[in-house]
Amino acid sequence: MEKDASLLVEETELGGRRPKGVARYLVFGLGVVWSLFQLWATELGTLDPMRLRAVHLAFALALAFLAYPGRRGPRDRIPLLDWGLALLGVAGALYVVFEYYGITQLRGGIPSQQDVFMGTLTLVVLFLAAWRVVGPALPIIASVFILYALTGPKGLLPFTLPPWLQLHAGSQWGQLMGQLYTTAEGIWGVPLGVSATFVFLFVLFGALLERAGAGHFFIQAAYALLGHFRGGPAKAAVVASALTGVVSGSSVSNVVTTGTFTIPLMKRVGYPPEKAGAVEVASSSNGQLMPPVMGAAAFIMAEFLGIPYSQLILIAVIPAVLAYATLFITVHLEALHLGLKGVPRSELPPVGPILRSGFHYLLPLVYLIYALVGLRLTPERAALNTIFLMLVLILLQEVWRAHRGKTGLGFGLLRGGRLILEGLEAGARGMVGIALATASAGVIVGIVTMTGIGFGLTDIVERLSGGNLLLVLILAQLASLLLGMGLPTTANYIVMASLVVPVVLQLAEKAGYAVPPVAAHMFVFYFGIMADSTPPVALAAYAASAIARSDFWRTAVQGFVYELRTALLAYMFFFSPKLLLLGVGSVAEGVWIVLSALLGLTAFSASLVGFLHKRTTLLERALLMAAALTLVIPGVLTDAIGLALFLLVYAMQRVRK
Repeated sequence: MEKDASLLVEETELGGRRPKGVARYLVFGLGVVWSLFQLWATELGTLDPMRLRAVHLAFALALAFLAYPGRRGPRDRIPLLDWGLALLGVAGALYVVFEYYGITQLRGGIPSQQDVFMGTLTLVVLFLAAWRVVGPALPIIASVFILYALTGPKGLLPFTLPPWLQLHAGSQWGQLMGQLYTTAEGIWGVPLGVSATFVFLFVLFGALLERAGAGHFFIQAAYALLGHFRGGPAKAAVVASALTGVVSGSSVSNVVTTGTFTIPLMKRVGYPPEKAGAVEVASSSNGQLMPPVMGAAAFIMAEFLGIPYSQLILIAVIPAVLAYATLFITVHLEALHLGLKGVPRSELPPVGPILRSGFHYLLPLVYLIYALVGLRLTPERAALNTIFLMLVLILLQEVWRAHRGKTGLGFGLLRGGRLILEGLEAGARGMVGIALATASAGVIVGIVTMTGIGFGLTDIVERLSGGNLLLVLILAQLASLLLGMGLPTTANYIVMASLVVPVVLQLAEKAGYAVPPVAAHMFVFYFGIMADSTPPVALAAYAASAIARSDFWRTAVQGFVYELRTALLAYMFFFSPKLLLLGVGSVAEGVWIVLSALLGLTAFSASLVGFLHKRTTLLERALLMAAALTLVIPGVLTDAIGLALFLLVYAMQRVRK
């Protein structure tokens, strides 16, 4: 079953095809060359953005067909059709590189017939690749937007939609290709630009750190430090997943990396299989919330908001810490509820040797945070410097191990070089889905800009909600969760940020709420992440249930229940942006805001688990839920009511036999 979970990661994150012979080395070499190209381009810093994005997508399209088999395609060889599709994708993307001067200068923004043909070819191949790698939802949604762009009295499809939705005259195919293929407002737009710059470097850094052995160290350190506490393996899973989330932006790979070790240990101390899997699902899904590496969507958010990434990670740090602190409290309450114990200290690995064996893995993370926040370097330069530090660290680590093992300097350098090449290839493979998702989502963003559909959507949402902001947020939440069932987090965020966030901000302003744009963006970002643990898709739950040997539906539902605290947290910082460190007047005020939020989240978790000091009655659970919901609303009175309700339940349990 653990093997099934590993295969799921390989198929969804890295591509499930492992060809033999020359093709194997070609695919491996293609990944290494892509990573080296990205490092060179960042160091050079003078490549035109559109050309850089085109080369970036060319590599992604090639690997999509060579490393990812079709639904029934062979996994040990590459069919001729896939070779052909890979070549067509590369040709379509590189056409922009070689014809860049003609496209941008000679033709004055009017695409030639050849431009239109190559744009059509690239769009079709892109959608086929995205269908194969990230699933059918994104290409289908993008195709619907294309049909909308072509609809109208002057469009290729002369159908007229209702007046509140038909906000444009319609486009001919050539006009549409001009927008999507020959400008930076479609395929080559901001989302792909972020993928080709910030995201690739951070994913590559994570891949190198993982290959060096940091993931294993984080798990062992968390287990050694926390395993002896009540329900210790679950607490170790929470901490290890938070640390692994810094390295990996993927919930599925996080589940397999940490869960293979922690889930059997949770079962050993008494957690039912479904709950053991669910703890790992919830903790791994939240890995993308944890700065400094928050997944691709966070970099795109910074770009959309027009703020430095270093500022965004400071904004995001308090909610991320609260999310994990509350999950830690949740598993503690669950352990009390189930009457569990910890692992005897004698059976745990020794803390000192574990920490000494891997403390050096913290050096690049510390430098990255210092470079972003202290030195205020750009994300590209900070990540590039950190990658160079990682390369040196890997070589020194393997030379030291070779020296201790008396295997020779040459052997250590050879093994270090091998780990570096594997990290370069793994980083490239991990970027294929992100590059395709951002390019496909760029089509949607381009059409939203071109047609003004967002204005019509505002009218629709306002009619459905009656102008009630809370109902608007619930609709946005449901839309994000539904989209997330078929879209990766990055694409989900891009669609929501383009369509829904402007609506939320406009209706919030009408309702008299001064909501900072970053709060609305973070709101949809959080629910996009929750989709990874929301049934019926819930890929993270598939992986966890495979490892736990548990029923998928029970694991997924329990994981979703644990994740509900993330939903409450999103509402908290939307209505109280001071949780995002925005407009905090003093340290005392900031501390109180954080403590009141933690109290509300604890009350919420206790209500869901059914345990605080003792097992809760229905009345006590209702009072705890009321305390949690009251603490969502900022203000002295609401905080006082929430605190009073929480203390009332605690007092009731203390006096109850």
